[in-house]
Amino acid sequence: MSKFPRSTKFSAEKLIELAEIYNSPFWAYDGDIIKTKVDQLKNFDVIRYAQKACSNINILRLMKSLGTKIDSVSPGEIERALNAGFQAGTAENEIVFTADVIDNETCKRALELKIPINCGSIDMLKVLGTKKAEGHPVWIRINPGFGQGHSQKTNTGGENSKHGIWYEDLPEALAVIKQNKLKLIGFHMHIGSGLFSKNFDRTCDAMAELVIKCDVDIEAISAGGGIPIAYKENENDVDINNYYELWNAARKKIEEHFGHSITLEIEPGRFLVAESGILVTKVLAIKQMGGKKYALINSGFNDLMRPAMYGSYHHITVLDDTEDRVMEEIVIAGHLCESGDMFTQGEGGIVQLRLLPKLHVGDYLIFHDVGAYGASMSSNYNSWPLLPEILFIDGETKLIRRKQTIHDLMHLEQI
Repeated sequence: MSKFPRSTKFSAEKLIELAEIYNSPFWAYDGDIIKTKVDQLKNFDVIRYAQKACSNINILRLMKSLGTKIDSVSPGEIERALNAGFQAGTAENEIVFTADVIDNETCKRALELKIPINCGSIDMLKVLGTKKAEGHPVWIRINPGFGQGHSQKTNTGGENSKHGIWYEDLPEALAVIKQNKLKLIGFHMHIGSGLFSKNFDRTCDAMAELVIKCDVDIEAISAGGGIPIAYKENENDVDINNYYELWNAARKKIEEHFGHSITLEIEPGRFLVAESGILVTKVLAIKQMGGKKYALINSGFNDLMRPAMYGSYHHITVLDDTEDRVMEEIVIAGHLCESGDMFTQGEGGIVQLRLLPKLHVGDYLIFHDVGAYGASMSSNYNSWPLLPEILFIDGETKLIRRKQTIHDLMHLEQI
């Protein structure tokens, strides 16, 4: 069921205090929510956190303490994982590198560390062949010919996606693996982020069918990620037990075919961290533009990119709303010198009104469910510094990233 408003450990008094201390918008995460979300996936043999959702090293350390493994999609994410304490080159394969292409430097580093490589293209496998990487562990990321996501931009399957090895090309991929004496660990299938449950069974069936058809022995399968959360009041949370049973049924078919046990991995990002995060902002101006009223805040898509990029919805509340206010429809916009800097917009950039308590300059607004693809997608557009990040956990408040300074911002340009 959908749960609104979210229940977190954040108090209005504490958030206002922090906003005044930092004189800035800031990200805050509730670590207890992350713990709960990890626990919900304990039926899977391996929970491999997709760190691109929220890659702060302190969040990664929390994930490590909770028993998850880690997926990295860049050399920087490999180094983050190592810094957070994940081990490379062990039988546990705590770190996996996933990509559709690989450059020489990244390849060299992954081979040095003996990190399994999840390959999304045949050319990627061929690169490994040129490095004399005999015995190096690899996964094959399959594009099953269909996909889905909360936006076309998060659809990672089918012919409109760049991701994965096309299912009809699997024989060629397997031939390259055999020719170069690479070690195939398993098959990975991730068809999109923010999936709808109607495609869960189709994905699981496709995995079992393709693995059995290929008839090449493996150790594991990965369900990928993409488990949605309820961003809106009329949306429901996924039945995780049912989701596991669908994948477990696919696993059992594969086990029956090969005659031995198969490890079942899952690779969640959004599911583990989205609901833990909020963005605290402040209203700086209110103005009427013809028939639409606007509230402008001290943040923009340089901080929270999802509404501008995907037309994504985030629940918005007024912090410490003790006043009995009338409700009104209003557009929430950012501080950037950019027309598309609107927090209340649909896919395609259509400006939308949001029903909120009547706002005043100085009000604090909270954007909910921003723990995934919030801070990790931030930029320095318009030369705005990155925001501080704060973690609430075990009754303590910890600063886990200081606010970037203008000096930090320009340091790399001082040649």
